[in-house]
Amino acid sequence: MDREALRRLLDAVAAGVSSPAEAFARLRDLPVQDLGFARVDTHRALRHGVPEAVFCPGKTPDQVVAILRRLAEHHANVLATRADGAVLDAIAASGLAHRLHLEARLAVVNPLVRDGDGLIAVVSAGTADQPVAEEAALTAEAMGNRVERFYDCGVAGLHRLVAHLERLHESNVIVAVAGMEGALPSVVAGLVDRPVIAVPTSVGYGASLGGLAALLAMLNTCAPGVSVVNIDNGYGAAAQASQINKLAAKAT
Repeated sequence: MDREALRRLLDAVAAGVSSPAEAFARLRDLPVQDLGFARVDTHRALRHGVPEAVFCPGKTPDQVVAILRRLAEHHANVLATRADGAVLDAIAASGLAHRLHLEARLAVVNPLVRDGDGLIAVVSAGTADQPVAEEAALTAEAMGNRVERFYDCGVAGLHRLVAHLERLHESNVIVAVAGMEGALPSVVAGLVDRPVIAVPTSVGYGASLGGLAALLAMLNTCAPGVSVVNIDNGYGAAAQASQINKLAAKAT
């Protein structure tokens, strides 16, 4: 249950449309539902505005589906992240309403398309970085944000990025995704007056050390206004970007 759903429920009780017993039945599973193998946080949407996401690695397909099923009883746009083929197949066979995104290794259960708030720009350096960028973009959209994508805009061909500067200036926050030497977020932050969330990816040759080189480059940026998430963490970048964007949208 999210904040709006709780408000509607309380309004219904106050208006006499719903009884206190009916409201209690809907609220009794807050804040945690114990599935034995997982304690599902059913209170998170009230605290953060979005439901708990399911990180799939380390869980069996049946466990993922069970958690999703419980969350889907109360929420739209429930995310399953880093889902492999077996998990995606289990979700597809579960009977749950869903949308699968193979490139991003992401599933959205109870998908709900709605007008998004503000504007988040997601910029990627190369095509190889696109799966992580798509994880960020799709997650941000599921969290209720308007998103525009600007892909394959790496610094080896800077004109590809400069062509989109006007639109980047109109965004409330920018997610910049890059592997190799990880220079893209620094360049973006040097060109715009918007917060930049840097996402290092594990893309690159041997000395990139699985994304460590990009991570360290981003942490050591001299451009102001850059924050950095962990390697390949498109979901984490989207969550931070969503909070920034919604605050900015409220202020306008």
